[in-house]
Amino acid sequence: MNYFYDPKENERVASARESFSGRLLTDRQFDEAMAITGIIEREIVKSGAFKDKLGDYSYAFARSERFDTAKAETVLRDLFKERTGQSMNDMRKEFAERAEKLTDEQRQGAYQYAVDIGVMVENGDKLSFNRAFAHQSQTLGQELSITDAYAKSLMIEEFRAVENAELFEWGKELDERFYRPQIEAEKAEREAQRSQEKSRSRSSDRGGTETRSTARTSSRPRGPEMRR
Repeated sequence: MNYFYDPKENERVASARESFSGRLLTDRQFDEAMAITGIIEREIVKSGAFKDKLGDYSYAFARSERFDTAKAETVLRDLFKERTGQSMNDMRKEFAERAEKLTDEQRQGAYQYAVDIGVMVENGDKLSFNRAFAHQSQTLGQELSITDAYAKSLMIEEFRAVENAELFEWGKELDERFYRPQIEAEKAEREAQRSQEKSRSRSSDRGGTETRSTARTSSRPRGPEMRR
């Protein structure tokens, strides 16, 4: 069986397979269900919510496997708890509680993560503000054990407090100065390559036409005076 999970979770996955909900599934169904629990966990880490994602995937899982949607949701909830050691709601609550307990020093540290976005966009290879912002939110979120969404809100607040400016407005300036010129240069390079390819193709077509014309001329029967 191929499981889509962290290798460190071997024992939990084995336990999930032998659980009541796990035993109801075929190997393929179990693999897919475990993959979905990973997607839902990532959504909780990202946004601190899970109900929409759980509902969407429960419906899709039930439809493809001809389950009842409620049964599919129960299976996913059970396997999630077996794999992570806590329910979806408990994990959500933990993130919310940690966010409430952050110290002023931890909150203020978000400013440095925000300003580092500028260095990333300037020195990156076609790296947009949004991508850099998402990366920094994940890194800060992991450091403080908070959601990506809350990390983003901290960066926005601390940047505003220190710079008296809006992070997204600064992000637009960064994109205009560093990201967009790289994209425009890449587009121009692609257009130049296409033009060269078209030019070579036309030259090749003309060469082929001339060759065929020469071949037809040389294959014509000779006139009477030429056969003497």
